[in-house]
Amino acid sequence: MVAKLTDVAQLAGVSPTTVSRVINKKGYLSEKTVKKVQEAMKELGYKPNNLARSLQGKSAKLVGLIFPNISNVFYAELISHLESELFNRGYKTIICNSQHESEKEREYLEMLAANQVDGIISGSHNLGIKDYDRVSAPIISFDRNLSPSIPVVSSDNRGGGVLAAQMLQKAGCKRPIMITGNDDSNSPTGLRQVGFSSVFPAATVHHISSDFSPIRKEMEIKSILQSDRPDGVFVSGDLTAMLVWNIAQQLGLSIPQDLKLIGYDGTFFVETHYPQLTTIRQPLKEIAGLLVDLLIQKIDGKELKQSDYSLPISFLAGKSL
Repeated sequence: MVAKLTDVAQLAGVSPTTVSRVINKKGYLSEKTVKKVQEAMKELGYKPNNLARSLQGKSAKLVGLIFPNISNVFYAELISHLESELFNRGYKTIICNSQHESEKEREYLEMLAANQVDGIISGSHNLGIKDYDRVSAPIISFDRNLSPSIPVVSSDNRGGGVLAAQMLQKAGCKRPIMITGNDDSNSPTGLRQVGFSSVFPAATVHHISSDFSPIRKEMEIKSILQSDRPDGVFVSGDLTAMLVWNIAQQLGLSIPQDLKLIGYDGTFFVETHYPQLTTIRQPLKEIAGLLVDLLIQKIDGKELKQSDYSLPISFLAGKSL
């Protein structure tokens, strides 16, 4: 049974008001009274209700994280960095997995707003501008244009697309293609395609929906490789790039002799467990640090100097180019 504030008061032999004053460090209390209450809290395993305290106008020291797929290695690693950064700054996190579902994202957004979290970091976008603008808590976006009023942090997506194309060009590719997810031309991630196409304007760009099942995605990629017969592929995410590699081998294609391959993300997982994949690396730790720093500035009521923040990418050499 969960201990209540009244249980602490009874065990300590004081009033519930006194317990509340100890928790909130409000008013004068003798050292003996404070010690009695703290010992009772420890014995009962009582934890103050931060959400209830927030309803009384006190900071809950909570930040909500909304991301589309927390089982994805990239998002899992970013969330890990975010949680660590926030914890070191005195904040706990509520992680919300929207799974690319607009209704789920809306309910999570409403839940976070109702619980009066101090701020929100969102990397999910299935909703309209109005849904985010009606939230009073400070919001910082990762890689998504949520609203003109919400600052966005991302890696240099355009520069990453240009770099990938230039490396394929340098490797001698004459028939390169790009494989990406949903049409995200209105999102910062869409700039990867812009960068790639600026180097290869005639190259085909294939969109494979993130809503597709693994089997459907595999069928789509196999069809693309068989019909286009490319000699180079730039994939906008490392997990899909790994899938391209596996399918290419099934088709009897040798990498990099028959097919050059470059991914995008460069997570620690890829670097340690799939080092053979050449990829464009996003600085995830630095991205997380900037997201948290900007959010806390907004929580503290400070005005941010700009609305878009772009961090430099780097090239992670593997054996697929």
